[in-house]
Formats: sequence, C-alpha cells, structure tokens
Amino acid sequence: MGYSDKHKLKTTNLQLPVRLLLGPGPSNLHPRVNQQLISSMVGYTDASYYKVMDETMELMRYLFQTDNHFTIPISGAGTAAMETCVSNLIEPGDRVVCLVSGFFSDRIYQMAVRYGGNILKVDKQWGQWFGLEEIESALIQHKPSLLTLVFGETSTGVKQQMEGVGQLCKKYNCLLMVDCVAALGGVPVFVDDWKIDACYTGTQKCLSGPPGISPLTFSNAACHKIATRKTPVANWYLDCNLLGGYWCPEFNLADGTISKEEKSTIPRRYHHTTPANLLYSLREALVLLVEEGLDNVWKRHQDAAILLYAGLESLGLKPFVPQLNEQPEKGGRLFSLTTVNIPDGVDGKMVMKYLLDNFNIEIAGGIGAFAGKVWRIGLMGQNANPGNIKLLISSLSDALKVNGFNC
Repeated sequence: MGYSDKHKLKTTNLQLPVRLLLGPGPSNLHPRVNQQLISSMVGYTDASYYKVMDETMELMRYLFQTDNHFTIPISGAGTAAMETCVSNLIEPGDRVVCLVSGFFSDRIYQMAVRYGGNILKVDKQWGQWFGLEEIESALIQHKPSLLTLVFGETSTGVKQQMEGVGQLCKKYNCLLMVDCVAALGGVPVFVDDWKIDACYTGTQKCLSGPPGISPLTFSNAACHKIATRKTPVANWYLDCNLLGGYWCPEFNLADGTISKEEKSTIPRRYHHTTPANLLYSLREALVLLVEEGLDNVWKRHQDAAILLYAGLESLGLKPFVPQLNEQPEKGGRLFSLTTVNIPDGVDGKMVMKYLLDNFNIEIAGGIGAFAGKVWRIGLMGQNANPGNIKLLISSLSDALKVNGFNC
C-alpha cells in the first residue's frame, strides 16, 4: 500500500461566469451580503458570535412578522428547514394532512411519510390553490394534529390563500406548517396574524443571500408539541430541543416562558458548529431589509412583477396563473416567481440556452408536471428592479425570434 496520485487533479484558479440569475433561485448576492462571506472567522463560543446570533434572531422576527421567541436559522438549505419542521412536529401515531398542489408541497408529503405518522395526502391540480371549504373538509374528515401547505409554490408560481386558514386550524386543534421559501422577503407574510405555527424560508431567493442557512420560526404551541413528544425527534441534527439549548437557552419550549436571568449568564449547550460566515451574510441581508423597510421591499417586488407582466404581454406571452390578486392573504399569482406558458412550437430549452449563452441571463424551465410547459422567472431580492426586467424582455425578444416565434 503506497501513496497514489490517481485523483490529484491539476486545475486552475476557479473563475465562474457572472450571470444574471432570474430563475426560481438562487438570486444574485447583494454586494454587502457577499462581503460578509469573507469576514473574520471567530469561534462558536465567542461572545462576539453570540451577539451576532442574538441580533440575527431578532431581525428574523421582523422578517417573519412574529413575536415567536423560538426563531432561529437552520444550518442547511431550505429543505433542511422543511425537514426540521417535519421531524420535530411529527411522531409515530400522529395524523397529518399534507395539502399538495405542486412539487414542493409534495416534497413535504414525501418527507413526512418517513417519520412514522399517519400521513394523508390531499391532492389538487398543479397551478391551483386550496379554498377554505376544502381545507375545513379535510380537517373535519381526518382530524389531523398538523396541516402542511406551501404559501408560494416555486414549481407553479401560485400563492396559496391564507385568509382564514390559521383560524380553521385553531378551531380544529391543529398546528399549521407553512413553506415560504419562494415568498418570504418578497411578498407579505404575517406569521402571527395568520396564526402560523411553523414557518421557514431559504436565504438564496428573496433575501439575496447564499444558500445553506434557513430562517425558521415556531409558535409556542409548536414548541410545546416538540418539548412534550412521547418519542425523541428522529433527526438528531435538527432536533429543536437540542438546537434551542444553543440558540436560546433562556427559553423553555414546554411552557413558553423566558428566564429572567441575564442571557449572557445562562450557559449555551453546544450542538454543532454553525456556518459562521453564512450567518454573517444572513444578518447583513436582514439589515438591508430593515434599511429599506419591509413594506417598501414588498412594494418593489410587486412593482417589478407588474412591469414583467406588461413586458411579457408585449411579446405575446402569458403568465400561467391568470388570477392577479394584490391582497396578501388571497390566492393568486406569486409576485416573486412567475410561470410563463411556453408558446406552441417553441423549444423552451433552446430559448433558455440562448439567453444564457448570449446574455448571461438564467431563467428556468418547469419541473415535475410542468416540465416543458412553462418557464419560471424569478424577480427576487435585489434582482427585483426595472433595469433587470427591461434587459430580460429585450433579450427574451431576441431569443424568441431566433427560435421562430413572431413577437
């Protein structure tokens, strides 16, 4: 047995192309967020790091519009935050209803069935959202302890109606879990007012941050469920009983009380080494959100989307979701992510390739049931601005003409 050079790859310094990322995510990093990726590394027990942790949690409460004390970032992409909710809120014997009308709502279901509960899938055609009567019917029929749904479905560009959903869940003694990965920070979300018990997002979409760290918030009711489980959480890495000991040791998950002791005097229990520079970048993304003001951020995304719709119409293209509803709690088109019908006779992949090769613009095709049928255009974070939209419409016009579409 000797030393081997078999896998000693000879390569050069990494130089990636600069793209304008107008797909469903990731979006381009804000320069200030990018700068934090090279900030000084400190240890995970450093007092200065604890300060960053606490500030980030408070800024996330602003993002979620919640007073939930248990509001922490998960070390992992948005799917890790999804699994944090699923693994902590489901145990063997629990009855769960998953509302499924797209790729990522189905992912929640696929994940949930692995955790031993009685998981019931309520299907709806992709591109539609669930009405209150349908939701109440499922709650009455199945009597679940948890209802899951996606607020902004990345695969379809649909915004799920939230008006009255949380109230129904409270009426039937059911926790409500909501995926906001494609929406939070781009369209209005009100965790407390909508009576959401578990909510999460990713940083790489409307926050213009790097993937790999994911904001999550739990209501006191969700925390009580986690703390009083009959069985241990089946995922050690994502066990919030353990994570809470590091992020918020002053908080009692079982009864929702907060210690009156000074937090700096309460020992934090090490769980895992968190991705420090990703945390710095998340904090900076949230600081930028505060500086602009959440209401202004929401309006900027909506204005950008409406400008995009007008540009698409000028090319003879139509969004897949016909309903445009500006009320945040109503169902309809998602402002941060637009699905566009690919015209008959047009090769959608060739159009995407032309945009990438000639203009360094990335848009995405459909996935799952929508593969080959739609393009997905994301106007997220700093990319939601008029200049990017004008460039996209002009470039898309060229790409369509080259591919034989008269626009």
